[in-house]
Amino acid sequence: MLTQRGRQERQEREPECGERQEISDLLSRLRNNEMKWRDRHGMLKREGYILRPRLRPGWKPSWLRSGKNPLDCEDGEPLPLRSKCVDATHRESGRMVCIKEVKTNSPEYHAAKLMMKEDWAADHRNHCVPIMKIFEDHEDHRCSYIVMPFLRPADNPPFGTVRDIIGYVSQILEGLVFLHEKGIAHRDCVMRHTLMDGEAMYPKGFHPCNLQRTEDYSAIAQHRSRATAMSEYYFVAFGISVHIPEEVESKLVTGASGIDQDPPELSDLVPYNPFMLDIFIVGNMLKREIYEKFSNVEFLAPLVEAMARVTPHTRADAVQALAIWNGICRNLTTVHREWHLQPRGRNPIGSLSCTDRFKNNRPDYRDYCPIFAVYSSFATSPNPLLIHTFLS
Repeated sequence: MLTQRGRQERQEREPECGERQEISDLLSRLRNNEMKWRDRHGMLKREGYILRPRLRPGWKPSWLRSGKNPLDCEDGEPLPLRSKCVDATHRESGRMVCIKEVKTNSPEYHAAKLMMKEDWAADHRNHCVPIMKIFEDHEDHRCSYIVMPFLRPADNPPFGTVRDIIGYVSQILEGLVFLHEKGIAHRDCVMRHTLMDGEAMYPKGFHPCNLQRTEDYSAIAQHRSRATAMSEYYFVAFGISVHIPEEVESKLVTGASGIDQDPPELSDLVPYNPFMLDIFIVGNMLKREIYEKFSNVEFLAPLVEAMARVTPHTRADAVQALAIWNGICRNLTTVHREWHLQPRGRNPIGSLSCTDRFKNNRPDYRDYCPIFAVYSSFATSPNPLLIHTFLS
């Protein structure tokens, strides 16, 4: 016979059990976009790629057998909504990849083809996302798939030291010089469209839909420092980019699309220089995402000023911006480089660095699957699961 206390404890547990059952029922049903990829599992397997258990034909939720909380199970992580991408494993190498569906012969399809050129891949200045493979759908030739390494947001985990910022800015500017030299203007090179190869930083891997967890969901993903891992950064999301060959006289375009709407020249009617647009966007990104957030990166001021000028023809071009940056870096001491980033307005004495805060597992919206944010189309929703797109 239950005591009054026992009955009270049971009553308190019952809502939790009901909520858990509701979660189980919800996660046991595949979403429409998940069913689409499940139906293509056989084709992807023939191409050499394996989907996660949840997306394979005949999947049954593991928690129904184990009795575990669905939220603690790897196959309890659904694919983000509105995503044109899926994570997969390359059978031969065991490497995690991202596969994106595109229209055959679309601009992003041709951009990916261009990026596969051997001379591009051999150039150390190339910071375009590596394209591993492109193949057509086995049944619908109007549809193709682009295979890329699975990358993380550039600032996840958060930048920890001044040295981290130096490495990021150096690679972005070097990559911009390369792009412009090849006649490509990105036109949407904001921070969310610069990703990081996290393979070396996370030697035991990470889950594609919850970046804080290991790939098998058994533990919190542990990472090395950016300096130790020698992190590589890449431009993604070339959906509104333009390729202007050297022999083409007119270097002007129109169009007001893009995430950053601050550039004054953006217009659907008045032509402008897309290369100078890139310069403004990167300069504005460095200002908003780094310079205005941290107090010990004042050295960025001359670079930001040269890149984010209102009048396009007065801005430094990519080569000049890189030269300015290299001059700044030559004057930075070792002590300054190793300094933990200090958020503006915070007392630097005794304060935790960004790295320390990440290790303490404080909540951060970027820790939860920004993968598909830059691999699918422009994210109009604030949902952090929708920040990932590749060439869209």
